Amino acid sequence: MSQLVIREAAREDAPQILEFIKDLADYEKMSDEVVATVEDIEQTVFAEQPKAYCLIAEWEGQSAGFALYFYSYSTFLGKHGIYLEDLFVKPEFRGKRIGMTLLKRLSKIAVDNDCKRMDWSVLDWNKPAIEFYDSIGAKPQKEWLGYRLTGEALSKFAE
Repeated sequence: MSQLVIREAAREDAPQILEFIKDLADYEKMSDEVVATVEDIEQTVFAEQPKAYCLIAEWEGQSAGFALYFYSYSTFLGKHGIYLEDLFVKPEFRGKRIGMTLLKRLSKIAVDNDCKRMDWSVLDWNKPAIEFYDSIGAKPQKEWLGYRLTGEALSKFAE
């Protein structure tokens, strides 16, 4: 039996997913930005018609990492894509190809669903992640700048 299992998350995984999110935020030095709750995860990822999906990685029965994603759309391609929102492997499980296996499974989901691309973001200081993404043939989108409207600015603009 393999030491690594990748599976679709279930509702009872919501507390673990939130823990992964907090661990990732801590790694990214953004802990103060996490306001999600277990209930938020349950109501979104596990809704009747979810808009986000999650894979859980288990190493020898222990929760080791996750990938949270959603479907996007390319007007240029006329096809869907997958946007990888979060990919995280706990430090004690790194070096076991868990991140690679999560990405491969997500790539298979994309191909099986006729998606034509997979996108994600990485912080510019995260050199290990950048080197990993470069090694699998991913290309940075340097000509595009990411923009975000959030919080009070989003509410004010919506008026």
